[in-house]
Amino acid sequence: MTPPKIKPPLTTTTSILPAAFVLGLAVVMLAVFMVINLVANQGVATTTTIPVVVGGLSVDHSSSLLNNCAPTGSLPANIVGGIVVPVNTSSRGPFQLPNSGAGDFDCYRPLVSSTSASALLGFYKAQLEARGWALFSSGATNGAPQYLFQKAGSDTFYWIIGVTVNPTTSSATSTDWTFRIYQNSSAI
Repeated sequence: MTPPKIKPPLTTTTSILPAAFVLGLAVVMLAVFMVINLVANQGVATTTTIPVVVGGLSVDHSSSLLNNCAPTGSLPANIVGGIVVPVNTSSRGPFQLPNSGAGDFDCYRPLVSSTSASALLGFYKAQLEARGWALFSSGATNGAPQYLFQKAGSDTFYWIIGVTVNPTTSSATSTDWTFRIYQNSSAI
């Protein structure tokens, strides 16, 4: 008896064509949706929303008291919104641009408001925090009521807004205070 012939194993042909077809279909679908996105997407228009803070003092939108502290082109666009004053505010003196160790910009102005110191500080806390400013210090070294706010400017520098109350000349119905804005000398 002769041993049976060993037959070679059965082979099947594996085609890569179905996998290539699926990959090709995925690439075509991706390209189609990218074209649709380019045609349909008109971009996002960024707008600045001015917050409305309910209660407390109102913003005096028509005031020009701090215009010299915000000359056109001197401040980054995201910083200008922090230059606000409450209603019933008037000047106690001229603008001063001391550049006292701060960065390239430093401006302050003495003002008086017909409100209490706590209402004035509450106004700035509410308004500036709603505009993206962070309160990082309260109370001056001399004991005067003071708030310091900080915000990163689009010019890569931190900006500081300070509101300092003069307690010796203020009363329950009138507050002498100073508004100051300056560019911090350190970059973000």
